[in-house]
Parts: sequence; structure tokens; C-alpha cells
Amino acid sequence: MALPSKAELTLPEIRALLAPLVADAAGFDGWSDAAVDAAAQTAGIDPAVARLAFPGGAMDLIAAWVETVDAAMLRELPAEKLGAMKIRERIRALVQFRLDAAAGKEEALRRALAIQALPQNAGAALRQGWHSADLMWRLAGDAATDYNHYTKRAILEAIYGATLTVFLADESEGKAETRAFLDRRIEGVMKFEQAKAKWLTGREHFSMVRFLGRLRYPAR
Repeated sequence: MALPSKAELTLPEIRALLAPLVADAAGFDGWSDAAVDAAAQTAGIDPAVARLAFPGGAMDLIAAWVETVDAAMLRELPAEKLGAMKIRERIRALVQFRLDAAAGKEEALRRALAIQALPQNAGAALRQGWHSADLMWRLAGDAATDYNHYTKRAILEAIYGATLTVFLADESEGKAETRAFLDRRIEGVMKFEQAKAKWLTGREHFSMVRFLGRLRYPAR
């Protein structure tokens, strides 16, 4: 089947096509119409049409880039591929994939984080981060529906954010310092989760036995 010509592309298709190119240009032009125009020129898309694909300003441009990273992560690290790994290896692979996607785009990432940190963008930035953390956990096989569903995503979002900060300042070969930092953070969380599971199991068992015992044999 013949691929559609660029003139036949829909706005969502143009958005997906241009988003990585906008990220490339954002390191020089910022997350702006100038970056969209540069990306459009590279891809051979009418700049006026390209701008229609990004109606929400800088935050929309950043969101489109994140969307393409999410989509690529889904393709490259599907659940069946991650299934053979231990849970900490799955999380490490997913976060590392996102870091690798930002390699060479450090200035664009730095500018994106600065824009997301603005008070008026805090809500949208939080939703973006939560969505990516949720996607990573779902790919890792998490099926929790209790409070763990929320704590896991909040912790992963915090780890990812902290790792991005290290990533931006890392000048070591192959971003070795970032990799080591990520490993330490994941290891720390795994130890915490193991300790929490043991504590909760003990507490739950203890409290349930006492509760049932008191129902049958009320204290005098």
C-alpha cells in the first residue's frame, strides 16, 4: 500500500512527524513558532500548516515531543519484551530509554523543564509527568489498584525528574554518572518496597488476628 504524500497527511500525523524535529530545533530557537518553522522546512511541510498542528503554544510543543517518546517506548519496549526482566530491570530500561531519547537534545530539555516549572504550567506539567510514569509502570506489568498504584507512580515520577537533573549536568563519558545515579535510586526504592511489604504483611496479620480474637473473646 502506497504511503500518503505529505500533502495528504492529517494534522495529528504532521504533529507526530514534526515533534522530534521541533525538539531538535528548540535547542536553538526555544519552544517557539521558529522551531516549528525550522522543523517544517526540514520535513518539507508547509510552515503554516505545521503551526496548525501545535495550537497550544510552548507546552503543546513539549507535550508533542513527550508523546513521540511515549510512542517510541511502547514500540521498542513492549510488555512481552520486558516480561523476561526483573522488575527493577524493567524500570531501569524504561527510564533509560527516555534518557537516551533526550541525548543530544539537552538544551531543548533544559528549556522545556524551565517552561514546565512556570506557575501557570504546573498543572499541565504534573499531568504530563504522571502520564509517562503511569505508562512506564503499566509496561512494567504493574496492576495495582490500591494506594500502591498512586505511590508507585509518584515515586517513579520523582526518580525520573531527579535523574533528568543529573542527566543535564552530566559530562561523564556515556552519561555514566547518570546511569549510576539511576541505579542507586532504583535500588533504594526496591529496598524500601521490600521493607514496606514485610512491615505491612506483619501489621496486617497481627491486627487481623487480634481483631478476630476480640470479636470472639471480648476483653473483660
